[in-house]
Amino acid sequence: MSDSPAPLADPHLVFDPVVTDGPRDIVILGSTGSIGTQAIDLVRRNPGRFRVTALSAAGGRVGLLAEQARQLRVRTVAVAREDVVPALREALEGQYGGEPIPEILAGPDAATELAASACHTVLNGITGSIGLAPTLAALEAGRTLALANKESLIVGGPLVKALAKPGQIIPVDSEHAALFQALASGTRADVRKLVVTASGGPFRGRTKAELADVTPDDALAHPTWAMGPVITVNSATLVNKGLEVIEAHLLYDIPFERIEVVVHPQSYVHSMVEFTDGSTLAQATPPDMRGPIAIGIGWPERVPDAAPAFDWTKASSWEFFPLDNDAFPSVGLARHVGKLAGTAPAVFNAANEECVDAFLNGALPFNGIMETVTKVVAEHGDPGMGVSGTSLTVADVLEAETWARARARELTAKATAEARA
Repeated sequence: MSDSPAPLADPHLVFDPVVTDGPRDIVILGSTGSIGTQAIDLVRRNPGRFRVTALSAAGGRVGLLAEQARQLRVRTVAVAREDVVPALREALEGQYGGEPIPEILAGPDAATELAASACHTVLNGITGSIGLAPTLAALEAGRTLALANKESLIVGGPLVKALAKPGQIIPVDSEHAALFQALASGTRADVRKLVVTASGGPFRGRTKAELADVTPDDALAHPTWAMGPVITVNSATLVNKGLEVIEAHLLYDIPFERIEVVVHPQSYVHSMVEFTDGSTLAQATPPDMRGPIAIGIGWPERVPDAAPAFDWTKASSWEFFPLDNDAFPSVGLARHVGKLAGTAPAVFNAANEECVDAFLNGALPFNGIMETVTKVVAEHGDPGMGVSGTSLTVADVLEAETWARARARELTAKATAEARA
């Protein structure tokens, strides 16, 4: 293990592309989403430590984007939707009150252009596989990448690994930030196992049969975290844990057989590392994403009071349960596609996104999500997974995703027609 390539995320290695005497310059991609808004809260509370130079967003909340731009006095704002530029310009002019407004970039490549702009760290908080191109651009430009866009690794793992330099990626997911910190206590040769924790979502303890009739409202009622609808449903199916297992394998170069998932309802312990001497180190904080974000944009320094700490004067109970693979087959399927590699993870992820959308719109039952995804993965087949390693291209990923989405829609429509017959 000690002779294998360095992992993508290694707390022992610090990649510092720009040395400045003042605040660290940050570009935030996905600024109006959950990760982006919490990152901005951190930055505004630490003006001597961070300075945001540019923001990007999809374009659905131009008022908030304009307000963020004024508060942070950024140089550039970007939106993926060109049709909202007039509304964004009007919102910026209203915020700036006659002062010059920031430069505006628009279009599907706007965030990618920002990711390569002059800065120290790019925080990629975009949701979905559209975050891959900005990830690759930030790495190629030599920026430190605080990565919250897990799809970048899931669908483009070999592409990311080919570009990333040691220490260049700092993970922002709570689970991977936890592993990152725990791994700082030992060498790679000392690691026996990575243990990824799962809250269990709203359906913990239910059997597969008991999940047959759950509704979108049931699935969106997460007991711990406030997230977007797709991520929340992924937590209910535990697809998010499957994706995180693939991500952990790619980030830390640990075999799938040595990455375990355990259910921890309180979400206090965010993940653990078991070492060869039998000791296990756990990273624990109350559920709050500002802690992982602070690690992502501040490492190797810690940001004081980034997130709340435990009140040890109050009693609390921490529970751990084994994963029910029958009720939640997503983790096992994710391991399978992770081992296949190539475009298999992209097919898995894209089919799941389509099926989650169908479930939320009432076109697919809850158990039908993973049943359909499993069929799509099986139909793609091993020959279709043949593109791997350095031969994998962005075009390969996009082609695989397009096929998977279309096939998932076809299977969903067929299932709906059969149910009505």
